[in-house]
Amino acid sequence: MPKVSLDIPQELLDDLKHHVGDGGKFVSVADAIRTACRKMLDQLDMIDARHGRIGGE
Repeated sequence: MPKVSLDIPQELLDDLKHHVGDGGKFVSVADAIRTACRKMLDQLDMIDARHGRIGGE
């Protein structure tokens, strides 16, 4: 799996870490970021479909 490096504001990372680990929704920060990216891409696909932009690659 490729690795990606990114800069993220500390307050965003701190908020994200509240949802990671025991009792959290995600097992790791990387898992949380992957899940967020997948959800965002699904939402963008739905928007593109509504605007007739799906399927024209």
